[in-house]
Amino acid sequence: MADTKETTESSSSSDLLRQAPPLPPDGGTQAWIQVLCLHLLFFNTWGVTNSFGVFQQYYSETLPQGASAISWIGGVQVSLLFFVGVIAGRVTDAGYFRVIYVLGVLLQLIGVFLTSLCKNYWQVFLAHAVCLGLGNGCTFVPGLAITSSYFKRKRAIAVGIGAAGAGVGGLIYPVVVNQLLYKNPIGFPWTLRVVGFIMLATQLPCIFLYKPRLPPSRAGQLIDWSAFKEAPYVFFTMSMFLNFWGLYFAFFYLGTFARDRIGVSESLNFIMVLNGVGIIGRIVPSIIGDRVTGMMNIIIPLSLAASLLVYCWAAVESVAGLYVFAAVYGFIAAALQSLFPAGATTMTPDPSKTGTRMGMIFTMVGLATLTGPAIQGELIHRDDGGYLYGQIFAATSILLGALAAVASRVAKTGWRLKVKA
Repeated sequence: MADTKETTESSSSSDLLRQAPPLPPDGGTQAWIQVLCLHLLFFNTWGVTNSFGVFQQYYSETLPQGASAISWIGGVQVSLLFFVGVIAGRVTDAGYFRVIYVLGVLLQLIGVFLTSLCKNYWQVFLAHAVCLGLGNGCTFVPGLAITSSYFKRKRAIAVGIGAAGAGVGGLIYPVVVNQLLYKNPIGFPWTLRVVGFIMLATQLPCIFLYKPRLPPSRAGQLIDWSAFKEAPYVFFTMSMFLNFWGLYFAFFYLGTFARDRIGVSESLNFIMVLNGVGIIGRIVPSIIGDRVTGMMNIIIPLSLAASLLVYCWAAVESVAGLYVFAAVYGFIAAALQSLFPAGATTMTPDPSKTGTRMGMIFTMVGLATLTGPAIQGELIHRDDGGYLYGQIFAATSILLGALAAVASRVAKTGWRLKVKA
């Protein structure tokens, strides 16, 4: 009997230890190595995604399909990052991080190298959109989850430094592609192979250096239906859907706008500015939101500013004006991209459901990034190559997203202005 009692007490103690993982170290060599890995991860996921404008321009010159059909390549690539991330995150929680991450890297490399062999639209779609998008989804959420688990008080700065990798990738990949396609041409196949070798070299350290900190969690669900009864969560989900429905219009079409409407042959410079300022945009607003204002209090004005900028874009007719737009919009759009996951974590009172509810929001954002660029491409076609209809659609969508964010904040905190939310 005594042995049975001791065994039961020992089992209970083990269960408590499993239920209460150690507190995040919030620093140290191992923790900051994870931030380095996250930086390289953003470099190879969002960095490539935010560089799609240079591919949009090249494909529009070499493929017979119109802007809407070509934009499906970028849209599907982004949406799969969100869709697959929901499942990949759950697999990571179950203790299979290394398996899902290596699978993601393999799919990324296969997608890039297969794209180098493509000759027509459906081949490019399967390789560049589907295969690369699946790979991005299998790496992004797992890597973000592992890094976040090492930080609590310093999480905003850690994730911000990691997210800055998207800006670095958004600078390097377009330059490489432009240089090897147009400046010192070696052809499309070898250009993509060089991109693949860069990706391989920068992903290998992550495979070996990423180290899960928390024990596996076997329980969990993909959908928390009770979330739909909470007004702050519902309005926040609507806000992110509407914001991302319009947010990527500039990332996809700024290069072609500069070429078609301004008459600039070297449109890559605008994409570089758009992505370059995003390095700062992903760090500074996250720190301010975390330590000073609260996430919602900074998301709302940034969303309103992004909407106003896209409306103003319709009036841009000069090279100087387009540079100003690219710089300011790049900062704000990058901030919204970085603040979105942080804001999502505040939308549940139960920390054990945070992953599930974030996954649900990711799914809705995936639908937005899947359909938004294609709708905008079709609007360009309906406008006989003009961009006004697409600009109005994108700006109005972001504006409605800002209003939904206001509704989320009011539902959560009331009409009080001086409250961190």
